[in-house]
Amino acid sequence: MHVDQQVPTLTSSFMKRHLIIGASGGIGRAIAQQLSGEVIGLSRSGDGLDITDEASVAHHIGRQTGTFDTILVTTGALVVDGFEPEKTIKAVDPEALMGQFMVNAIGPAMVLKHAIPLIPRDRRCVFAALSARVGSIGDNAIGGWHSYRTAKAALNQLIHTSAIELARTHKKAIAVCLHPGTVKTDFTAKYAARHKTVPATEAASNLIGVLEGLTPEQTGQFFDYSGAQVPW
Repeated sequence: MHVDQQVPTLTSSFMKRHLIIGASGGIGRAIAQQLSGEVIGLSRSGDGLDITDEASVAHHIGRQTGTFDTILVTTGALVVDGFEPEKTIKAVDPEALMGQFMVNAIGPAMVLKHAIPLIPRDRRCVFAALSARVGSIGDNAIGGWHSYRTAKAALNQLIHTSAIELARTHKKAIAVCLHPGTVKTDFTAKYAARHKTVPATEAASNLIGVLEGLTPEQTGQFFDYSGAQVPW
């Protein structure tokens, strides 16, 4: 998917070329529609990109040319292969854990691995992956959702560790995890319960605002949709 459009209300001085992984999903699509400049979107449904398959990631990322100012991984899944979020450790299944890791941790890590050549060395670039507050160990006070929480916690560590490495060669690059809030999409419909949800368009606007304000000194951190830092 390739979108080239201008959105006056969200015009940014730094957003020039953007690569959105998961551009067919609710949040990914909304972000792609609101970004100004050249937007290239990749997804499973539109392009056959399977982030759980490194060969697929390498192929689709490798086809991109030049460098990007923003690379966003907006993929993710709460239910993988029919396994629902667990309420107790007694319900944890090895296959469920592996599925969650493949989609929510390993996939985004493979995107970053193969996207390094697309990150400029001479100017600011943001690589961001959508995480979730439930992946925060420090913020976990109610338990449950073991596989999903653990996979998102692993994603946080992968991005944090990679940011340290990236800073050695790409001084102006920023790699972060983002919590978009509870967004009203098919992804959350069954599990939102009493949580306040926001439309994907609002979530996208919030996240773009956070991205615009980040500095290289904040690389490797975890932020929510308001720009507040989330504890690990």
